[in-house]
This record gives sequence, C-alpha cells and structure tokens, in this order.
Amino acid sequence: MIVGVPKEIKRDEYRVSLLPVGAAELTRRGHQVLVQTQAGVGCGLTDADYQAAGAIICGDAEEVFSRAEMIIKVKEPQPQEFGLLREDQIVFTYFHFAADRELTEAMVKSGATCIAYETLEDSGGRLPLLTPMSEVAGRMSIQEGARFLEKPQMGRGILLGGVPGVAPAHITILGGGVVGTNAAKIAAGFQADVTILDINMDRLRYLDDIMPANVNVLYSDRFVIQEELALADLVIGAVLIPGAKAPNLITKEDLKIMKPGSVIVDVAVDQGGCIETSHPTTHSDPIFIEHEVVHYCVANMPGAVGRTSTFALGNVTLPWALHLADHGVGIAVQSRPISTAINVHRGSVTNKPVAETFDLDFEPLENVLHA
Repeated sequence: MIVGVPKEIKRDEYRVSLLPVGAAELTRRGHQVLVQTQAGVGCGLTDADYQAAGAIICGDAEEVFSRAEMIIKVKEPQPQEFGLLREDQIVFTYFHFAADRELTEAMVKSGATCIAYETLEDSGGRLPLLTPMSEVAGRMSIQEGARFLEKPQMGRGILLGGVPGVAPAHITILGGGVVGTNAAKIAAGFQADVTILDINMDRLRYLDDIMPANVNVLYSDRFVIQEELALADLVIGAVLIPGAKAPNLITKEDLKIMKPGSVIVDVAVDQGGCIETSHPTTHSDPIFIEHEVVHYCVANMPGAVGRTSTFALGNVTLPWALHLADHGVGIAVQSRPISTAINVHRGSVTNKPVAETFDLDFEPLENVLHA
C-alpha cells in the first residue's frame, strides 16, 4: 500500500502523524511511504530522518494526496484539503465529526473511508488512540489554567497552590475520565483544592482511593455543578461521549454564578464543548471573555507540545496503521477495533452518534462493507 503523510496545516499545529520508525516499519513490510517535505519540522524531525527510514519526500500536499492509498494525519482534513481526497482512499486521523457538520458532509461527498482515532475501541472498551492525547490535554489544562488565572492574562490573580496563610485555588473538574484524572494529578501536585465531578459511582470510588487528600470526588448533578461554580477559580471541562457531541453542563446563565476573572478550560471543545459559551480558539489567540469569565477553548491543545505529543501519538497509532496497510479496510470484518473506528465509508455515515447529531442517514458498517 502507498501511505501518505502530509504536513499538518491546521493553525498552530506542530505534530506529525508518523515517526521515522513508523516509516521504517511500513517500508520493511513492503509498503511505500510518502512524506511531504518538512512534515516533521514542528517537532524536530527532519526530511533526512524520514529518508534514512526509507520514506520518499514529496514537494507538496497535492503529490502526497494524489499518490497515496492511505493518508495518515493528526488533525481532521482542513477545507483546503477536502478536494484532494478521493473515493476509496483511506484517511486515518482524528476527525471529531460530531463537532463539525461541514467536515462530515465533505467526507461523505468525498467517498473516502474515514477511520477516526478517537472512536477506535479495543477489546477492553478503552480508546487507546485517544488516551495519550487526553493525557497531554488533561495535564496541559492545569498548566494553561494557571497561566490565565494571572492578572496580566485577565484572570483573578490567583496562585494555584496559594502560600502559607493564603488559601489555594479551588479547581473543579467536570469528568473523571482520562482528561479529568490527569488534570487532577497535576492540580494536586500544585497543592490546589481540587474537586472531580462524575456520574459514574464506580469511577468516583476508584478516584477516591487513588487521589491524594487535596482531591475530593462528588456525584455530578445540576445543583452540585452550580455549587461548585460559585467556589471555582478554575473549571476544567473534561467530558467525553465517544463519537458524540459533548453535553452542555454549564449554561451561559451559569457563568453569572462564577467569580469575575475565573477561568474555564474546555478540553471537550473538539467535540463541541461542554460549556454553552465555548467555541474553538487557537494557540495564537487562545481566550475570550464571557460574563467576566475567561474561556480557554483551544481545539488542538496537544499541538503546542508537538514533540511530546507526536511521540506519544505515534507509539499507539503505528500498530493500527500497519494493520490497515497490510490488510486494507476489509479487515474491519474481522477486527472490531477497526470497525468501531470507521465513521464514514464510501459516502455512508457508519457511526450512529455522528448520524444522529446531524440528522443524517445511518448505515451499519457491515451493510456497506458487504455492498
């Protein structure tokens, strides 16, 4: 199979989808790897690194897209890339379809097979290709929240850990999954006062067992959320429903409960956000203010730490990229993880939550694979 790696063009995106070791593994198995020139420059990987691993360097994205049978990316195709896709081409990347109707309709129109990192589910029900970037985003959420709580950044002027005689910041984390757990670990290390909210009691019991004493867990409902908003200096939105749009847990009216200069970091923004007032921002222009509350809603948070994120992502995506290159899309018949990752196939939406989000026709994957 011919595998293509284009340079990421989303604003402030510094990751690359395939490491040189991945190019070496693919070529060792007889596949051809095309890498757009300077695709890895944002994370310190050179064209020479890829050439030494057996990849062919291409001068532009058009060449990569036109020749490749499978495109491996980090972020979803951008509008200027829509026209480069073709029928029966595999695109393996983060899509987050439920947050973007234009992208969904464009991929349906392209006829390509869209395999989403974020919905690939392993035999244990885990999301192994989403987990490392959720770990990065969760840890970054506290780092960025601390920065924007500083007064020059429009925040309240709060130090997360406080000092002797002065109370630490109160941090509320909505969701006890991978993002929320990693956020809590970092926040606890700063000696902040941390509360995790979730609706899964088994998860709350687990977190209560493993977290340090400055992290509390609460069952999440509307009353509890509003009580926490009144206390919070920093709120982390860490909600995930795989494949579906994130629910709005905080309304625009709820912001009036919050302290002026408090900060929201909505990590769920790439799935539509769990705050009603959220909309995607960029690393170059990361915040906006609504009802005196600072909103940080960067949709590709891990892109800012491109080297860490690239290696973490490459470690988990490579085995699946090799699997697809060796066997093609047809392996989905035998591989449940691959079948869970296929969101669009030859013009059909095969992920039910995505179809329901946009009121599109849903086709079970087994029906269109056999067609």
